[in-house]
Amino acid sequence: MGEEQTVQEESNMASVSEECQVSCWGCGLRLILSTYSPSFKCGWCGAITQTDPAPRKADSRCFSHWRRVRDRFFVSILMFFILFIISAGVWAVYPIVFSISTFCGIFHITLTTILSITTISTFCMAAFRSPGAPPTIVWGSYPIVDKNDLNDYTLCVYCSKPKPPRAHHCRSCKMCVMDMDHHCPFIGNCVGAANHHAFILFLISVVISCMYVTIMAIYSGYRVWPPLDLSDLTTSVSLHSVNVTSLLGGIFAALARSALLLSARGLILVYLAFASFAVEIGIGVLLWQQLSYIYDGVTYVNSISSMNAGYTERGWNNVVRFFGCPYSISRLFRFCGYGNGVKLQDGDSSSKTA
Repeated sequence: MGEEQTVQEESNMASVSEECQVSCWGCGLRLILSTYSPSFKCGWCGAITQTDPAPRKADSRCFSHWRRVRDRFFVSILMFFILFIISAGVWAVYPIVFSISTFCGIFHITLTTILSITTISTFCMAAFRSPGAPPTIVWGSYPIVDKNDLNDYTLCVYCSKPKPPRAHHCRSCKMCVMDMDHHCPFIGNCVGAANHHAFILFLISVVISCMYVTIMAIYSGYRVWPPLDLSDLTTSVSLHSVNVTSLLGGIFAALARSALLLSARGLILVYLAFASFAVEIGIGVLLWQQLSYIYDGVTYVNSISSMNAGYTERGWNNVVRFFGCPYSISRLFRFCGYGNGVKLQDGDSSSKTA
């Protein structure tokens, strides 16, 4: 009876050692786990290991080449559109502006230069700056990995490198990106921790520039628009009772007839007004979405997944920190002398004395 129990215990130990021993990818330690655990966290380095990771098929060379060509095409189109708006606006608007006064012309030339430099520089920083690669960290062997060095890290199934929390792998950029928001084909780059600030400034600059172009194009178009022929409209109004529909129809017909007499400068102004207004609406919606994510303390990738749910706190403090201020809004008000800073200080001192 005792011999049978000993044999059974030895067989159980053998089955455990063969079936339940798993290695941590972070430090290389071997652990004994339940066979039903899909993942485990190492008690030494803190790395998370998937015991049975889903196989990932590598992208074909043709697909990767198509993505690269697509990004370069969109970047070229966007850069051409920016330069076209600037050059066409200067050619079409500024002869009219300088005809008003020299001071007015110099003022608008200066404003255009500032907006152009800001838009192009922020675009270049967002497009050609690294989106934020994870820090280089040693891994793979127990002697070189200290305790909690890889806390909550996972092993990327695409590039086989340590992936920190809130990092995601971009298949277009072929790298893991810290705080990845999305891959934008119009800048040919990911929007991540290192260039998210420049991307938001680029969107703000585009919205302001398009508002300026729309206003200037409408004003200049009004100055060069041929006079409207309202003779048919006045005749119909004098013969018949006033009808709003017929009145608007007559005005639009007069505008259409006068549009046929527009010069090349007038046609360019009409195009600039409509194109800049359309871009302003589209980029404004994107900017509002981005600022909403910043306010919520998440990125677009995290917002569509359950990852990091509950780890962030909504509020304007996230927006203030994003734009470079490390302090909260309440602390700024307290520093400026607003609010109940004295009461808070008394409360802090009383808690310390207590």
